[in-house]
Amino acid sequence: MRFGINTFLFAAPFTNSSARLFPRFREWGFDSVEIAIEKLAHIDPAYVKDRLDEAELVCGSVTPCLGPDKDLRGTSRQQRAGIELMGQVIGHMTGLGCRTLVGVVYSTVGRANAVPRKEYRQQWRTVVRNLKEVCRRAVDHGCQIALEPVNRFETDFINTCDQGLEMIHDVGSPALKLHLDTFHMNIEEKDPAAAIRRAGRHLGHFHACGCDRGTPGNDHIDWKPIASALRAVNYRGDVVIESFTSDVKVIARAASIWRKMEPTRDEIAYQGLKFLKKVLKK
Repeated sequence: MRFGINTFLFAAPFTNSSARLFPRFREWGFDSVEIAIEKLAHIDPAYVKDRLDEAELVCGSVTPCLGPDKDLRGTSRQQRAGIELMGQVIGHMTGLGCRTLVGVVYSTVGRANAVPRKEYRQQWRTVVRNLKEVCRRAVDHGCQIALEPVNRFETDFINTCDQGLEMIHDVGSPALKLHLDTFHMNIEEKDPAAAIRRAGRHLGHFHACGCDRGTPGNDHIDWKPIASALRAVNYRGDVVIESFTSDVKVIARAASIWRKMEPTRDEIAYQGLKFLKKVLKK
């Protein structure tokens, strides 16, 4: 099990110059970095990979930022733009030495509308078809896709572990895995630990976040059952802190972070990592 940090805590967008953060991440004890890619032109994969190597880190995962013009359940043009972006991100992953693409890969974050059941099922079939194409590209590059259920305020499409597993079943690709996040599970799952156990061998990525998006461990989440569930399913992937603060204004607005939840974002990173290593490595 490796421990990682998502770049949204410190930079948006992440660019070549953001690689200056890597030595600090390594000094705190992280093993991997999860890079959010907003535009392909923002980074040179070879340059970023060299800076990772210098800091003795790896790019464990990347997350593509699908804006309103890139939506696998949108218009035909939006669907094609989303597929093409993720295909290009997969190409970037090769240069970064990364094999896992994670996050909300099925739609634009923030699209949450009440639609009739018939329309929802049509959207579902559309996403299945489009994810099959993305997964074929992932297989060709030796990569995997981990789709993330997120809470009801961020999507009306996939909110729970069981919905994610249904999508994985319908797509039917060995490249498609599940990405669970404690922040979202705290809202949507009756029992987060039980959800992890249901995910089982399909669990391909894990975000460890405080219930308020703050420091893991400085919150009300019951972490011991979560740790036990991860051990029970023999999870060996990355555990990534994806917390947000009001310091990065673009992300603060997108994630509705209106107040300071912790003294500093550095504290979220190094105190959160200290806690996770203690609770997950027992």
